[in-house]
Amino acid sequence: MLHLQTFGDLRLTETNGELVRYPIKGLLMMAHIYAGASPELSRYELAQFLWSDVEPELARLNLRKMLSRIREMDSGRAEIAFDFTATTVRLNMQAVSSDLDVFRAGGAPLDRLQAIAELAQRGFIGNIKPATKPIDAWIRAQRDAQALQLRQALLEALPEVQKPGAARIISSAALQILERDPNDEQVRALLHQISRGSSLSERLANGDGHPRVELKRSEPGGQPADIESISAPPLILPRLVLLPPTAKHADAGLALATALIEDVTIELCALRNISIVAPHTAGQIRRDSEKAAVVARHSIAYLLDTRLSEEGLFAQLIYFPTDEIIWANRFAMTRATLPRHRRVIAQQLTESVARELAENEEERLRFEANPGAYHAYLVGSSLMSKLTLPHIRRARKAFKQSLSHKADFSASFTGLARTFTSEWLVTAQGNNELLHLAEQNALRAIERDPASAAGHRELGVTKLYLGDVDASVASLHLAEELSPHFADVIYSHADTLVHASRPSDALAKIRKAISLNPIAPDAYLWCAAGASFFLEQYEEAIAYVEAMKDKAPAHRIAAASCAMIGDRKRALFHRQRAESINPVFDVEKWLAIVPFKEHWQKELYREGLLKAGF
Repeated sequence: MLHLQTFGDLRLTETNGELVRYPIKGLLMMAHIYAGASPELSRYELAQFLWSDVEPELARLNLRKMLSRIREMDSGRAEIAFDFTATTVRLNMQAVSSDLDVFRAGGAPLDRLQAIAELAQRGFIGNIKPATKPIDAWIRAQRDAQALQLRQALLEALPEVQKPGAARIISSAALQILERDPNDEQVRALLHQISRGSSLSERLANGDGHPRVELKRSEPGGQPADIESISAPPLILPRLVLLPPTAKHADAGLALATALIEDVTIELCALRNISIVAPHTAGQIRRDSEKAAVVARHSIAYLLDTRLSEEGLFAQLIYFPTDEIIWANRFAMTRATLPRHRRVIAQQLTESVARELAENEEERLRFEANPGAYHAYLVGSSLMSKLTLPHIRRARKAFKQSLSHKADFSASFTGLARTFTSEWLVTAQGNNELLHLAEQNALRAIERDPASAAGHRELGVTKLYLGDVDASVASLHLAEELSPHFADVIYSHADTLVHASRPSDALAKIRKAISLNPIAPDAYLWCAAGASFFLEQYEEAIAYVEAMKDKAPAHRIAAASCAMIGDRKRALFHRQRAESINPVFDVEKWLAIVPFKEHWQKELYREGLLKAGF
């Protein structure tokens, strides 16, 4: 027997698991017929379905060629999928099975709900980009129908909620429904009641045992049936994904911590101003090596990232558009207390996340109201992850493009300021014109959004390089007060403290930034290397540089550190790398430019650079 898989990848396999390599449109034709009311369709209908974007005669020719290819592939096979006539194509339903059979099968309501929910998680025909409008419309219609069937299966399984494991199955299915339709208030109420752990009689049933929480279908057009609920068009809700926790080492508490995050996911579904990504999708995002791309593709605004360690569960709420950590906390989670305190921790975490989301919504609405400006801003921000001159200048172009869409977009002025200070650093030529441009753009950002930490951060960085160390510290202190969990702000504050001749305070602060952003950008490690150097912890400074992915900006500090411990071979290596990047570097000219509050610091750096051979 042949088996047609339609959820996840669309493919056809034989009984032994071997792939049947039909053309993609042949598989689409099979799925279209299998899901329909009749096993037979006319060639005209199929040609229009598969090739509506070309002339009818060419569509029929394409269909004939495809059917001929399928006939050749089927020759010699015991089971033939199709019967062809001059005018029709018939699917041999006795020779083909499909995962779609789950929707037609009977069985115990709870088992049926679990089977449908597990299938629906994989996504109907998720690996094919629709080539024509009829294909696109058909896939959408199938997904809508499957969502309704999942909802109906949920309703039918409710009386079994007291069975072992039933609440988890029902909650998971309800989360899937809410991920697709955050405005489904009946399912939201049901999920919230189940999460409270009340009894079946309190939660679901009247005296006759029927569910008290009704699951009403929407009327055509998407509006609910009751007149009282009809209101203004629904807002597009921000999406939040709660990533399951990770642990550096195998930890017996990880399973309980994961269950805790599922508890919080369910609790947050009670909120009306947020759309929650279901745990299955969250798990896939956690495992994906390209998390940022996946998050952007799913239009996710917020991430709750969690990690389990000996110190407990660390959670941080990240606003994806700006990569800002808007809240972070650590919860004690010992093996002895976790089972008993799980609900208390879940409630604390839920309340904190809900509060921070509400406070950050004004920022989100500003971004999403200007998609063109927002997109160009994201392009610029992504380019600034590499401190090379070509990347910096391409980022500047993107930020200017963003401002062409929205002339008062504060975040893009912040980005522009960063490009000018970064170019000043990379070129190391002491071009003060770049710093004045950075200062102007930072002030524009602050003028348009004085409550944002980002503008004050850029002003603080610029003031540092202009030599006003005290003004720099003041600006960055204010930025950190405005956003105490914003790792980039803490990093910049640490960098300024290095130049303010407070390397010990700087190292403590940069370590805090790294704890908030553990896959640390190179700039954090570079700052930590500088702080370590001025504490005369040269081996630690070298280790921080070695941890950088792109060591180009840090070859000078590495060379000086190696020279100070007498490692001439490594000092020479780093000096040569630095000179290949900037062959006109001059020690005295650079030391005249770089601001240090106290003279001893400049002398120590001079000693290291000269010993390294600069």
